[in-house]
Amino acid sequence: MPLRTAASLALPPLLLLASAAACGGSSSSAESSGPPALTKTQAEQVLQRFVATANRASHDLDDETLAAVEGAPQLTMDAAAYKLRRAAKYKPADVQVAKPTFYIPRLSGYPHWFAADVISGSGKETLRHAMLFTQDKAGGPWLLTGDPYPTDAALSKVALDDKGYATAVSPTTTNLTLPPAKLAPAHAALLSEGPKVPGAAGLAAGPKTTQAYDALRQAEDQLGKGGVTLTSKFAPETVPVHALRTTDGGALVWYVVRQNEAYSSPKRGRLAVTGDLIGLAPASAAKTRLDTTVLVQYLATVPPKGKGPAAVTGMYRKAVEATGS
Repeated sequence: MPLRTAASLALPPLLLLASAAACGGSSSSAESSGPPALTKTQAEQVLQRFVATANRASHDLDDETLAAVEGAPQLTMDAAAYKLRRAAKYKPADVQVAKPTFYIPRLSGYPHWFAADVISGSGKETLRHAMLFTQDKAGGPWLLTGDPYPTDAALSKVALDDKGYATAVSPTTTNLTLPPAKLAPAHAALLSEGPKVPGAAGLAAGPKTTQAYDALRQAEDQLGKGGVTLTSKFAPETVPVHALRTTDGGALVWYVVRQNEAYSSPKRGRLAVTGDLIGLAPASAAKTRLDTTVLVQYLATVPPKGKGPAAVTGMYRKAVEATGS
């Protein structure tokens, strides 16, 4: 989270391709009335430790230090960002956080997890984070495993009990427009085949869904006119889905989708390792083909069944692999 700034998010993707990817996952904790995962004081300590360690790692672009406070998919994405910064010889300044609000679910067993609504930076560098921390077992480290950027105060809609704690929602619950576990498959289907494909039903139109699909098709057409063929495939990433009950009876859901891109051209010189791919492969690696893997984390607000489509409100996208031939 301190590893990224508004400026770093503006890096152009490969061949000026508009960012159009999704996140997905599998199941996580079920709805529970057990004890809270931790206290708010302990959650504050987890956040403070994360910020201090991540800023230290960022100074040295040190993946091993970062691994002490991050887990997949966040670690995979931020480690790829380190490769970009090493190649670009860029080391960001420390980032501090402000106004944290913690959303801690009651859970009957492990893994434990909680979310934090956090602001970092200031002015044009201000970012809102929907941070997701997880702990796999008792006494294990708390790791940042998700951090999409909401476009609004989405976490303020989370329902709290009289003690100020949240409720985890089962990934397979059927009382929502889409069960949380079905969001990643639906999003991947939409981005792969368009909003009319049956598997995409239940997702609202918007910049991270229908507009992302349109942008990708336009990019394919533009590249084709320049002699480059682009194909993209989207699929749910096999990481846990996390969801919290909202005040309207719906849910706020974190999920991840994987995008695999293939660029090809019979003529050398048409392809280049640029933008978000810098550092993932040598600059000269792409001769006639370039294959990339992108992870995208999403945050979606899902209404109760019959109350409208699910709206995707947050995203963090990062290319994590690139190979050329």
